Amino acid sequence: MADGTEATAVVSDDPPKPEEQGDSDGGLDGDPEGGLTDAQTELLEKCLHSLKHAKNDSHTLAALLLITRVCPANQLDKSTLKRIFEAVGLNLPARLLVTAVKGADTSSLPPHELLSLGMALLAALSTDPDMASHPQLLATIPILLGILVDSPVRQHQQVQAGNVEADHEKQSAGSVGAENNHVDAEGRTDSRNEGDDHSEARRESTRQSSKLDEALFADCYQVLTAVCMLPKGPDQLLSRGAIPALCQAVQQNQYFSRDKGLALLCCLLSSTIKDKIWSKHSAQLLSLLVDLSKDFCQARDEDRLDKCAELVHFLPPLEVNAESEELKGAVVCVWAALRPMLQSKLTPRQIGPVLVLSACLLDLFGWEPVGPPKFCCLLVNRACVEVRMGLEEPPGHNPSPEMQHTLTGCYRIMEAAIEQACCQAVPLTDAQPQGCITTLTLQQSRQVLGVLEEAFSAQIYHLQQVEPSGYADPFIFATFRCLCSWLAEETSCLKEEVTRLLPFLIGYSRSHLQGERSEQGVSDWMSSMSVSGERGAWTRKDALRYLLPALCHLSAEEGPRKVLLTLDTQALLVDFLSKCWTLLRGRSKTSLTRDPSMETACSVLLNLAVTEPERVREDPSFKALEDLLSEALPVLVHKPCLQVIGANFCTLGLMIGRLRPAPASGSGEPSQRRFFSTALRFLRSALDAGSSPGPLQVSSSWEESWDETAELWRLGVQALGGCVRAQPWITVLVREEGWLKHVAAMLAQCCAIPDQHTQAALEEALSAMAEQCPTCKMELAHMMTSSKGALRSMKKLKKLVEAK
Repeated sequence: MADGTEATAVVSDDPPKPEEQGDSDGGLDGDPEGGLTDAQTELLEKCLHSLKHAKNDSHTLAALLLITRVCPANQLDKSTLKRIFEAVGLNLPARLLVTAVKGADTSSLPPHELLSLGMALLAALSTDPDMASHPQLLATIPILLGILVDSPVRQHQQVQAGNVEADHEKQSAGSVGAENNHVDAEGRTDSRNEGDDHSEARRESTRQSSKLDEALFADCYQVLTAVCMLPKGPDQLLSRGAIPALCQAVQQNQYFSRDKGLALLCCLLSSTIKDKIWSKHSAQLLSLLVDLSKDFCQARDEDRLDKCAELVHFLPPLEVNAESEELKGAVVCVWAALRPMLQSKLTPRQIGPVLVLSACLLDLFGWEPVGPPKFCCLLVNRACVEVRMGLEEPPGHNPSPEMQHTLTGCYRIMEAAIEQACCQAVPLTDAQPQGCITTLTLQQSRQVLGVLEEAFSAQIYHLQQVEPSGYADPFIFATFRCLCSWLAEETSCLKEEVTRLLPFLIGYSRSHLQGERSEQGVSDWMSSMSVSGERGAWTRKDALRYLLPALCHLSAEEGPRKVLLTLDTQALLVDFLSKCWTLLRGRSKTSLTRDPSMETACSVLLNLAVTEPERVREDPSFKALEDLLSEALPVLVHKPCLQVIGANFCTLGLMIGRLRPAPASGSGEPSQRRFFSTALRFLRSALDAGSSPGPLQVSSSWEESWDETAELWRLGVQALGGCVRAQPWITVLVREEGWLKHVAAMLAQCCAIPDQHTQAALEEALSAMAEQCPTCKMELAHMMTSSKGALRSMKKLKKLVEAK
C-alpha cells in the first residue's frame, strides 16, 4: 500500500487528552446531555466533506482521526455514524487486510500493523447492519477466520524475536574476549547485563504481542458476530468455513475463543441451519463436543452448573452421529456428572439448565445411559415437580421466559417417561438387570405414573385458563403437545378433566389447521429452545396430528364422543384429510411417503361410522368425505407405498356406503360408481389361491403391509355386504368387475381359508350378493355344486343358495 507510511504519521495509539478535544476556549466541548455543539457540528461537516473527497488512504485516516478528536463516538447519533461509515467505505480496510495477508512489498508498514489497523476499521464499520451485509465485508471472512486459527501478529513477533536473538548471539560471539576483561564492582560481566536487557526486551515483545493479539481477536469476533446477527448471517458464515475454523480456535484456546468463539458457535447452532451445519461439519463438532464434555465432567460443581446451558447447544440433532461410540461415551460421562447434581439441593434457577440438559441427552440416546432405575425415577419426579410449580399458579399468571425454557425441557422428560411406562410391559420383580427405566419394578412404575398424572393435571389446569387470543403463544403449543403425548397412551385417568378440556383441544387444533395463526412465531421460538423433542421442525399446523391418537381412544367412549360431536370434530377431521390429500397428490413419485396421521384420522372417523350411524346419514361432513374418497382411492390403488392409507380409504368409504339409502334412480352417481368399482378391484387383489389345491394365501402385493391392513380388509369386505343390501344396484358392478366370479373361483380352487375371521368376512359379502341378486345366487349355487374346495365349507352360504 503506497500510502502506508503517510498513514502512520497521523495515527496515534494514545487516546486524545481532554484538552485536545476542541478549541482552547471550549467551543467544541460536547453537550453535557450527549449532543453536539454548533461548533462541533460545523467542524464535523467539514471533516465529513474531507473524508468523502479524500484522495488517498492517508487523507482518509487523517480525517477519521480528526473526527474522533472533535466528536467522541458516544456523542454521535446513528444517522451521523452511518454517514461516516458510508464515507469511509470498505475498500480501505479490505485493502489493508489483503496487503497484510499477502505480505506485499508495496507497504512500508509491517503486516501486523496493517492487520491491526484494517481490523479496527472493519470492526467499527460492522456495527452498521448495511455494512455488515456488504459483499466486500463478507469477502473478508476467510481472512478473519485465518487470524483466529493462527495469529499472524504472534507469528510476526516470533520472527522478530528470533532475529533479535540471532543478532545477540552474533554480537556475543564477537565480543566475548572483551566482555571477560570488563567486570563491574559486583563481579558481573557486561555480557550478563546485555543478556538481561535482551531477556527483558523479549518479555516486553511478548507482552506487546499479547496486547495486539487480544485487540485483533476482539475485532475479529466483533465482525463475525455482527454478520451472524444478520437474517442470512449463519448461512454466510457456514459457506465461508466458519465452523471448522471456530472449532479449531476454541480447541487451541486462542484469545477470547473460549468465550466469544463458543458464544458465536452457540449462536450458529441455535439457528435454523443447525442440521445443515452438523451434516457438513459433524467430525469437527463432535471432536469439540467430546472436549467440552470432558471439561464439563472435570469442572467444579459451581462451574458445572454454568456449563449446562452451554453444552446443550453443542449436542447434535437426533439424526446425526446417533451410532457414534465416541458420542455415546461422552453422553455416559455427562450423565455420571449430572447424577450427583440432580441428587443435591438446587435452587429453581440452578435446576432449570440441569433439567434441560438432561432432556436433550434423553432425546439422543434414551434411558439406557441415564443410570439405575432409582435415579430415573428421581429425574422424572424432579421434572414433574418443576411443572407443577410452574403451572399451578393463579389464573392470569404466565411463566417467565426462563421458566418456559425449563418447562419445555421437563415436558420432554415427561414424554420420554410416559413412552416407557405405558408402551412397554412393566416387569414385576427386581431380578432383572438394573440398567434403564425399562427395568422398573411395579412399585416404581406406579410411582412414576403417579407423579406424571399430577404434572399432566397441572397442564390441564393451565390450558383451561387459555383464551383464543392466547392460541398464538408458542409455550401453549409446547404444553398442548406434551399433554397429547400422554393422552395418546392414557385416557382413563383424569377422564372428567380431559372431557372438560375437549373444547380447548379441538378449538386449538382447528385454529391452527385453518391457518388463523402465524407460523413464524412458533418456528422462531422453537428454534431458540434447546429441546426439540421431535425429528424435524415444529409447526403449529401439525397440532391436530398430536391430538389424533387421543381422539382414537376418546371417540370409542360414549361420553367423550358425544362432546366431540357437539364440537363438530368430524368436520375438522374431514378438513384435515382433504388438506393432507392435496399435499400428497402434489408430490412427485419419488417423494411419496406414508402419513400415519391420515391413517389415524381415518380410524377416528371409522369409530364414528360404527357407533353413530344416524350422524353419518345426516351430517354433510360425511358426504364431503365420500367425495374425497371417490377422488383419492382410484389414485391410491396404483401407489404400492401408500397401500395402508388406501386400505383405510376403501374401508371407510364402504362403511359409510352401507348407511346410505338406495338412490331413487336405481343406480348410483358417477362418483359412487367410480369408488365402488375401484374398491372391488382393490379388495379382490388381496388374496390368491396359490398352487392348487393349497390354502388361500395373501397376494405378494399385499404381503408386506398385511399386518396393518388385514383387519381393514376384513372390515371392508363385510361392509361391502352391507352396501349391497342397502344399495342393490352395486351387484351389477360386482358382476361387471368380475369380483364375484374371481372370489368364488378362488375359494373353489383352494383347500382352506387361512383363518376364521377371513372366512366370515367373505361369507358375509357372498351371502349379501346371493340375497340381493338372483343371477349371483345361481352362479354361486353352480360353483358350490361343482366345487370340492373351501367354498363348500361356507355353511351359511350353502344353505342360502340351496333354498328355493
